[in-house]
Amino acid sequence: MDALIIPVTMEVPCDSRGQRMWWAFLASSMVTFFGGLFIILLWRTLKYLWTVCCHCGVKNKEAQKINGGGDTQADGACKPTDEKEENVAAEVGWMTSVKDWAGVMISAQTLTGRVLVVLVFALSIGALVIYFIDSSNPIESCQNFYKDFTLQIDMAFNVFFLLYFGLRFIAANDKLWFWLEVNSVVDFFTVPPVFVSVYLNRSWLGLRFLRALRLIQFSEILQFLNILKTSNSIKLVNLCSIFISTWLTAAGFIHLVENSGDPWENFQNNQPLTYWECVYLLMVTMSTVGYGDVYAKTTLGRLFMVFFILGGLAMFASYVPEIIELIGNRKKYGGSYSAVSGRKHIVVCGHITLESVSNFLKDFLHKDRDDVNVEIVFLHNISPNLELEALFKRHFTQVEFYQGSVLNPHDLARVKIESADACLILANKYCADPDAEDASNIMRVISIKNYHPKIRIITQMLQYHNKAHLLNIPSWNWKEGDDAICLAELKLGFIAQSCLAPGLSTMLANLFSMRSFIKIEEDTWQKYYLEGVANEMYTEYLSSAFVGLSFPAVCELVFAKLKLLMIAIEYKSEKRESRSRKRILINPGNHVKIQEGTLGFFIASDAKEVKRAFFYCKACHDDITDPKRIKKCGCKRLEDEQPSTLSPKKKQRNGGMRNSPNSSPKLMRHDPLLIPGNEQIDNMDANVKKYDSTGMFHWCPAKDIEKVILTRSEAAMTVLSGHVVVCIFGDVKSALIGLRNLVMPLRASNFHYHELKHIVFVGSLEYLRREWETLHNFPKVSILPGTPLSRADLRAVNINLCDMCVILSANQNNIDDASLQDKECILASLNIKSMQFDDSIGVLQANSQGFTPPGMDRSSPDNSPVHGLLRQPSITTGANIPIITELVNDSNVQFLDQDDDDDPDTELYLTQPFACGTAFAVSVLDSLMSATYFNDNILTLIRTLVTGGATPELEALIAEENALRGGYSTPQTLANRDRCRVAQLALYDGPFADLGDGGCYGDLFCKALKTYNMLCFGIYRLRDAHLSTPSQCTKRYVITNPPYEFELVPTDLIFCLMQFDHNAGQSRASLSHSSHSSYSSSKKSSSVHSIPSTANRPNRTKTRDSREKQNATRMNRMGQEKKWFTDEPDNAYPRNIQIKPMSTHMANQINQYKSTSSLIPPIREVEDEC
Repeated sequence: MDALIIPVTMEVPCDSRGQRMWWAFLASSMVTFFGGLFIILLWRTLKYLWTVCCHCGVKNKEAQKINGGGDTQADGACKPTDEKEENVAAEVGWMTSVKDWAGVMISAQTLTGRVLVVLVFALSIGALVIYFIDSSNPIESCQNFYKDFTLQIDMAFNVFFLLYFGLRFIAANDKLWFWLEVNSVVDFFTVPPVFVSVYLNRSWLGLRFLRALRLIQFSEILQFLNILKTSNSIKLVNLCSIFISTWLTAAGFIHLVENSGDPWENFQNNQPLTYWECVYLLMVTMSTVGYGDVYAKTTLGRLFMVFFILGGLAMFASYVPEIIELIGNRKKYGGSYSAVSGRKHIVVCGHITLESVSNFLKDFLHKDRDDVNVEIVFLHNISPNLELEALFKRHFTQVEFYQGSVLNPHDLARVKIESADACLILANKYCADPDAEDASNIMRVISIKNYHPKIRIITQMLQYHNKAHLLNIPSWNWKEGDDAICLAELKLGFIAQSCLAPGLSTMLANLFSMRSFIKIEEDTWQKYYLEGVANEMYTEYLSSAFVGLSFPAVCELVFAKLKLLMIAIEYKSEKRESRSRKRILINPGNHVKIQEGTLGFFIASDAKEVKRAFFYCKACHDDITDPKRIKKCGCKRLEDEQPSTLSPKKKQRNGGMRNSPNSSPKLMRHDPLLIPGNEQIDNMDANVKKYDSTGMFHWCPAKDIEKVILTRSEAAMTVLSGHVVVCIFGDVKSALIGLRNLVMPLRASNFHYHELKHIVFVGSLEYLRREWETLHNFPKVSILPGTPLSRADLRAVNINLCDMCVILSANQNNIDDASLQDKECILASLNIKSMQFDDSIGVLQANSQGFTPPGMDRSSPDNSPVHGLLRQPSITTGANIPIITELVNDSNVQFLDQDDDDDPDTELYLTQPFACGTAFAVSVLDSLMSATYFNDNILTLIRTLVTGGATPELEALIAEENALRGGYSTPQTLANRDRCRVAQLALYDGPFADLGDGGCYGDLFCKALKTYNMLCFGIYRLRDAHLSTPSQCTKRYVITNPPYEFELVPTDLIFCLMQFDHNAGQSRASLSHSSHSSYSSSKKSSSVHSIPSTANRPNRTKTRDSREKQNATRMNRMGQEKKWFTDEPDNAYPRNIQIKPMSTHMANQINQYKSTSSLIPPIREVEDEC
């Protein structure tokens, strides 16, 4: 058989001999390609020759001009030349315009160009699909164009390709390079054969497989559509598209030659292979597997395979591993968050580690909260490790993790930050450079606010001075819920409050942390402590049944009937100038009446209990005794029928005061009871005391650090007592911890000047010089250069007579072993506890275990908290010195107490040092993030309690000047002193002595509230008070919000919120300017922690009186003889120094009082009077 006969049908008039016409299709492509190439080369040649000729002519003309001949002829010849140049310029301008238009049409920079590029790619893929369909037919067949649907579609596609080819040709700068491009070659061998098919009514599969080469542009198309944005995704798509297009194109060539055969063999050696069999053949060839089930028989096919296997193998060996690597390295958490309808979500970013996330989730998703219908989306640029990933999987219903950065707007869009309820930024509390960490978090805030200014942000800050930078962000608005939780500010504020009321730091930390109730049957201190730990702070709107009642009346009703403790309210003033502003008032007194819709702050064990305050209805619940039965009632709420004095008409801020037996009608907004006795005005208070411009803190003019530095000998001569010793570790390279935040609460203006505890810093002078800029405006501050590890320095500052010893460290220890991070603080604490002191302290007058409630008649033996004089309990060992130690690592708390039995794996809040208030770790502040999100008023309340009254206005002022500014004592600023403060109430003696021995806590609560407007909220009890036999242990622990029927013991100290006493300063005699002042008139409000046995109380009182009166007389005589000179040149006159009583400490317990005949020298007032 000489030739292969192609199929012939009656409808298609093919050649009668049935000869192949493949050469006609191939010739059309070859002629187009080589013909166009020849024309381009010819045009370039002619253009080159024309350019050379013109260049020579120009040179000849220039030579003639130089020779000066033929001027006339030259002038005549110039005219036609100029006309030609103008025509050429016009022609060039027209061609340039067309070229620019064509370039715009095919450019992806315009919308039209992008649409056209995408359309060409889509049609190329369509033409390739048509090829796949036609590949099942013979290579060459007779088909009628008017009846073949696929041929018609292919024809339409190729017409469009031809037009697009023309645009590309016009826009090309280099026509020769364009002619040799891959896309141009594809058009040459696919477009002309289609027109030949129409003319011959024949179809040749031919080289239409070259359309697969268009897949190489797939990544470009996706970039035009803004789908691919990252380098890895672009690279991955590039590799895949090149690999697949080469694979499909090579398979098409094998399919053509194997089904056609070799031309020199007269097409007799062909074999029928489908296109997909050829695809399979090429894959096993590239992978060098070669099963042999399918192979090439034609010479052309084998020759192609020889060369293809070289390039294919290289491509397979390089592309496939790289593709797998890119796919494997793709972000596992690189998707986008899909918001759930009806469910809010928050975004958490910053320092995302196993510890920070576990602490956050434990508190955020605590069961004591109401049903938390919030999804937590974590965004971090590092993928989580296996432990963190397992944590996310355990909370997969409420937690999602995405890998990315908040500094990238694309990642912010992925987590739907614009629809998030809030964004929480966690800080690395253990970083080596706190300022750098704060700068990173500030940049995160800037990025988030720049993307969506309305988003609420709660961020952790390490350093107080960096909070000022947040105010520079235009969209930062604390009124809209933006909050910065400064860990240094709150940590030092908590520690400062512990100096005033030991154990308060533990109680407050437990209140805003969500803890589950752990029931213990044994009668141990852990039982009562854990019952208090289960309490948290909540907010709830008060029922209308409380409207018109005073705050103390509501507190009493809520505590006695609803079993809730309300400590504050959100109050909206009726004054016109403050109508739009709400304030949080902590135990405001009976001048404040409850308004409609008042928000109350409660201490309770869970949120469901707090609902009672909202559901309470006097008509329905007045006779209910079980608070659990107080639920939402179905009746209409009735108006409470109250006396006219409590009717909710226009309320006076100064009105509605309760008439107490001991109250005075001359008092101001609240009813602090007038203290009778010595009415002499304290000259020191009148002349010295000044306040900052806000009236919130005591202030003095800036002092040079040299004036407050004490040498060891000067400190030893100055018998300090009742002071606060701050042991600070740091050097010139240490990061500043912001000691101002420690001093400010101790200098709050709601203390009178004589009540301020002297502060002595013991540490490196180089470090304290760097901190001094923020401390030089506070009175009663001294510095002893030295080291807290030196016992000589500690004895010089009379650490055994201090009210509190604070141990801090500014050194950032970058040590792999976490146990060594707190080595300095632990060593200092153990060093102090192992010190021994002489048992010769003298006999002093003291305030028993706490302060005397304002308004109490001290002259009355029934009301006096101290019957006569009490001996100061001797401090013979450092173990009895009140200490609070700051820890970085929670687990290091096990090293502070050598006699406790805490397990090293015990959580911090369960350890004895934390329960006793002698240890504090910054990690307990992590819970504030969740508490602030659910209620931003909680942070305001905590900050008000621990900072002494820091406000956003004060922070803005400090941001401007980085220092407090002094101000005149105007009525407005002095009114700011009228705010509550935390104190400890003694039960051993005084008006509450009858309740101290077996009394009921609820009765104490009501009596203190009714009589003195003091709000009790906890107990500081001796650790072994529950034991029947006396114990030598002086440690105390915290009991938060005991129940009404809780039994009291005489040694208890009661945490309470006491009102500011306007008359306290008038009840004390001046000691600074009178050498004949009585020692007992200078008594301070520090706590005495040791109480004699109640059985020995009367006898001991009698034996004490005679001895201590003699000692007091001798002390006064010494005080008259001793004079000191100030260091100030302008004040170089002798002045008599105030003699201060020495503070008492942790109780040595019953029978530990020892008589002593030795006297202490007078006490030097080391502060400069301002």
